[in-house]
Amino acid sequence: MTIQCPPRRAALRGLAAILLTPAPLLALAAETAYPDKALRIMVGASPGGGTDILARLLADKFSPALGQPVVVENRPGASNTIAADLTAHAPPDGSTLLLATNTGQAVAPHLLKLKYDPLKDLQPIGLVAVMPNVLVVPANAPWRNVQELITAMRASPGTFRYASSGIGSTQHVAGEAFALVTGTKAVHVPYRGSSQAHLDIIGGQVEMMFDSTSSAMGQIRAGKFRALAVAAPKRAAEMPDVPTLAESGVSGADVNTWYGLFVTAGTPRPAVDRLAATLTQALAMPDVQERIKSLGGEITVMGVTPFADMNRAEFARYGKLVRDTGMRAE
Repeated sequence: MTIQCPPRRAALRGLAAILLTPAPLLALAAETAYPDKALRIMVGASPGGGTDILARLLADKFSPALGQPVVVENRPGASNTIAADLTAHAPPDGSTLLLATNTGQAVAPHLLKLKYDPLKDLQPIGLVAVMPNVLVVPANAPWRNVQELITAMRASPGTFRYASSGIGSTQHVAGEAFALVTGTKAVHVPYRGSSQAHLDIIGGQVEMMFDSTSSAMGQIRAGKFRALAVAAPKRAAEMPDVPTLAESGVSGADVNTWYGLFVTAGTPRPAVDRLAATLTQALAMPDVQERIKSLGGEITVMGVTPFADMNRAEFARYGKLVRDTGMRAE
């Protein structure tokens, strides 16, 4: 005959079993249970741009590694902060990730009134890649180098237009920094992502743009953009014939674009650690490394804590740069 335990006694026995289970085994159980549903990677830019390209690259690697579907969801606008806001307010179960850039994490928060705290409401996972920005003009533009462009801008102050992927983007910062150090004036024309800005550059409606190499490389290779200079301390390996801004006689306007993976704050640590490990494994894959290299980027593997430190430092650095250039949310 089977003796049934009273519900209260059974519950107490279950609790005792949990309390007596070694902590490492509990952590392992939590880790192996994650993820138990599909994941999404939020992207704050339109399809076809650098952030979108990298998000889809990671999604292809994360899905088999985590045993769940991983989809990319584009929510462009507000300097990448719409996607960040959705991630910050998602359930903290590790199912909503964010592929962010320093636009949304370090620049836009100093210009826009946000309904989330980028340092408290988003949990850093790891650095994905760093891309230099490149100064591009239409392929049929008359300016062959940076000094010719500066001469033309000084001759017609305030008539030149420069595109960006949005207010507070690194492209916006680079354009303002360039104007500051060269003593020129240009009108900022923000778009909802780099891919939309490209159409107007190619069509001649906008004269110039500082874009990340991950976004601009395709147009440069297709002969639709002319690259005048790389806004970085050294030349890009994929564009060895393009000088740096410093080599072109312009110092103090170097601005890069970094891409990092985040998850909703409050996500259990085992899930955070598994995502970080999965990212590290993906970045070690030869095809991923080759793809990022082809976009002009560099991979620096950075764990959760070092990346969180970098995220805070970049927030402070760009806050100062925004104040120094007098940038405003137009």
